[in-house]
Amino acid sequence: MSCFSTSIRVYIEDTDAGGIVFYANYLKFMERARTEMLRSLGFSKPALIDDTALLVVASVSVDYKRPARLDDLLTVTAEVVEIGRVYVVFKQQVFRGEELISDGEIKVVCVDSQSLRPISLPENMLEKIKEYSVSQELLRNP
Repeated sequence: MSCFSTSIRVYIEDTDAGGIVFYANYLKFMERARTEMLRSLGFSKPALIDDTALLVVASVSVDYKRPARLDDLLTVTAEVVEIGRVYVVFKQQVFRGEELISDGEIKVVCVDSQSLRPISLPENMLEKIKEYSVSQELLRNP
C-alpha cells in the first residue's frame, strides 16, 4: 500500500460567492486526508501524538490546476514522499473523477507540546507511516 485516499463532498461553506472552492479550503481537504490516513494506522488523534508531542505543518506548496465547485465529489490522496527523524513530507492530490484539480506537498514536523521545538517522531508512528510511502528507502537523518 502506498497511497491513501478519501472522498470529500464540496459544501456551500467550502465555496466563494460564485460556487467555486475557496483556495485555502484545499488545505483543509488535504488535512482531512492526512488525518484519516493516520487514523487508519491506529492513531485516534493524529495531531496530538501524546501529552508531550504534536504534529504541526511546517511548510506547504500547492498548485491549483482546475476549480472545484459546489457539490463536486472529490478524492483527496496522501502519500509519504520523505521521512526524517522529526518530519514527514506528504504528496497530496485532489481529483474530481480522473481529473487532477490540485496537488501539493506538505511537510509535517513533530514538536514538543511545551517548547514547540522539533523532537523525534515516535518509532511506532514512523514504522506505520512507512506503509504509505512511495519507497521503503525514505528514512533520512536530518
